[in-house]
Formats: sequence, structure tokens, C-alpha cells
Amino acid sequence: MSNDGTILELNAGDRLNLAKPHPCGSREWEVTRIGADIGLACAGCGRRVMLERRELERRFRGFIEEAGA
Repeated sequence: MSNDGTILELNAGDRLNLAKPHPCGSREWEVTRIGADIGLACAGCGRRVMLERRELERRFRGFIEEAGA
């Protein structure tokens, strides 16, 4: 949930910018799985990780590209 109480709307294929860079240097991630945990793939090196939705919402800084747009 964001500060105003809304839930972050995510779709598979969305590209996100997160607060801290991955060790490869990229801050850009692609959403690969939606659920209680969110699957992400690093745009720089392809590494896949799973984050709890709450943790992702805390680190989220903005959309680079939305899959539906």
C-alpha cells in the first residue's frame, strides 16, 4: 500500500525503477509474476528475484514502461 492507502497496480511485463541498484548497476526491473510475492527480472543482467509485495512497494520509485500502455 502506498501512503494514501491504495495498492500498487502491477501487471506482468511492467518495467519498474527501484530505489537501490542491483549489484550489476541497473535500477530497472521487469515484472515477471504477480501474486503475494512479485517476481522481477533485472533488466541489466537478467537475474530473477522474488519480493514480497510490501517490500516492492517500499522500494518502488516509478514506472519506466507499463505493459498495457
